Amino acid sequence: MSGYQLALQQLTDSALPTGAFAHSLGFETYVDAGVVRDEASFGVWLSAFISQSLSYSDGLAIRFLFEGWELGELDELLSASLLPRQVREASVKMGLRLLEIGAEVFPSPQLELYRDLVATGRAAGHQPLAFAVVARSLRVPLPEALAAFLFAAVTSLTQNAVRAIPLGQNAGQRLLRQAADGVAAAVERIPHLTPDDFGAVTPGLEISQMRHERQRARMFMS
Repeated sequence: MSGYQLALQQLTDSALPTGAFAHSLGFETYVDAGVVRDEASFGVWLSAFISQSLSYSDGLAIRFLFEGWELGELDELLSASLLPRQVREASVKMGLRLLEIGAEVFPSPQLELYRDLVATGRAAGHQPLAFAVVARSLRVPLPEALAAFLFAAVTSLTQNAVRAIPLGQNAGQRLLRQAADGVAAAVERIPHLTPDDFGAVTPGLEISQMRHERQRARMFMS
């Protein structure tokens, strides 16, 4: 067994207290509108989210960090590309928690550098970058880091959908199995993207995330 595998499982476990359970990242808007209402319709949304937001934003940021891009620059690019306020705040809230947990459980010089950038106001502290810093320090290969991060995000969103729509637990597991193919495709696609692709997300997803801010009633923070 590779030395990083158990650490990577801990880092991506749904029990890791980053607050992911409080965020829908926009799908609750579709639930409120009746567009996402069952297993099939949530599967369509989840597939789009994997191929768009998770690939062209979070996943690409992770790749760039592994390739040696400057951490503060990547943090600034993520802040600029995450247009919906709630999604930007969600990324930072979960990122700050991950930086705090990482400092205690997976300390490294690069993690301390990111924490210092955040503490001095030179960075916001986004979740995918916090994850990438820890994963890289653990010597996780990029394809495995991408797959783990993307599938962890998919798992959290599916668990939240099971509560919100609601769906049965077995439906959630079927969705995860289907989403695994989308995650695998994203891991293959991300290495071929260019810097010009960064933040290229379908406007409909971003509009739904913006509308969530003014939704009459909601379960989630984003």
